Amino acid sequence: MKKLTVVFIVLLLTVFAFSQTKLVFWTAPNPQQEMFWKEVVAEYETLHPEIDIEWSTIPAAGSSEEAILTAIASGRAPDISTNIFSGFAAQLADIGQLVALNELEGFDELVETRKMGSIIEGWEINGNAYVIPIYSNPVLMWWRDSLLKDAGFDNPPRTYSEIYEFSKNFVVPMERYSIQVIAGRNWWDRWFDFITYYYAAGQGKSYIDTDRMRATFNDEVGQEVAQFIKTMFDNQWTAVDLGSDPFYNGAIAGTLMGPWSIAYAENQYPDVVDDIVITPPPVPDNYPSDQPIYTFADAKGLVIFNTTKNLEEAWEFVKWVFSREDFDSKWLEYTKMPPAREDLLTNEIFADFWETNPLAAEYAKYVPYAVPPAPITTTVDVQDIMTVELIEPLMHGTKDVQEALDDAIKAINRILW
Repeated sequence: MKKLTVVFIVLLLTVFAFSQTKLVFWTAPNPQQEMFWKEVVAEYETLHPEIDIEWSTIPAAGSSEEAILTAIASGRAPDISTNIFSGFAAQLADIGQLVALNELEGFDELVETRKMGSIIEGWEINGNAYVIPIYSNPVLMWWRDSLLKDAGFDNPPRTYSEIYEFSKNFVVPMERYSIQVIAGRNWWDRWFDFITYYYAAGQGKSYIDTDRMRATFNDEVGQEVAQFIKTMFDNQWTAVDLGSDPFYNGAIAGTLMGPWSIAYAENQYPDVVDDIVITPPPVPDNYPSDQPIYTFADAKGLVIFNTTKNLEEAWEFVKWVFSREDFDSKWLEYTKMPPAREDLLTNEIFADFWETNPLAAEYAKYVPYAVPPAPITTTVDVQDIMTVELIEPLMHGTKDVQEALDDAIKAINRILW
């Protein structure tokens, strides 16, 4: 009798296992995000035992984009993935890999519920919404208040000339520098230097005209930004190699940072946190003092791949996640990154968080002025060219400003056109 009971239970479990719908879900390889998604997935599976969510981080590769493209090519794409930026979404949509979410039942209601109407408009690709934006991270300037005061500055520099003046007072050659101007040599580093400076100087103007598919950053705005970069390197007020964690170690007084750095600072350098002052990126001297300063939005979202065999179940999971205000509140607690919502500063559910997290609150103020990357399919190639033809010549003094801009524009337009 006991044997029959055991066999019966095993059969029941086997039938149950085969009756479950499996969804493969990939998320960003980031410790704070992993904690968030682990809890969300566990709760959904508890509420929906008929759904088995096979959750993991995006496989290790040179980049998330590379890992996802490799999975698509080998027929192993997930059903759902996060960590998708607008340019990569355009690329995936262009090769027919994404579900147009705006065509699914309940999309408009979800957009209204999460208060992301104007935000999602910036993610549209050829009139369709392929992405649910998860967060929008303005890139802002961090300053060490004590180092500013040591150089005679009660307030952080706002303009290029003010940074030059600060640099003259602060820099000790081969020992400490003014600010980190260039983020690195990777294609994505251009988001966190030239593109951020360009958005700031141009009041959010795009560096790519996506209607004409032409690069446009060799204009007056681009000239001012490029001259700023060149001036900082020519005078040795910044350097190519600034060492490990230069901001926290006092090797520089300022650098561009995203809100994800708050958790790192609190965990690794708690003594520095109270010394941090956050401002928008620097702007040219003639920038109107009464106008808001725009910046780059390191914004990522979620997509459903059209290879999914369980679109209805995948969409139900997505709707459930983004209709929960408490999840956006939990996301804030874990990651310090602003959810892609229009009501961050007016919704009561977030009020206590801003009160106890003043650094994160500074980022919330700039979400309305944070502009995502240009939605083009050739982001990687375009920004690799920016590095080789524009940034490196300015850093090493091998070209003048106009020549560097013109060379970059010509090479990029050959790709775009």
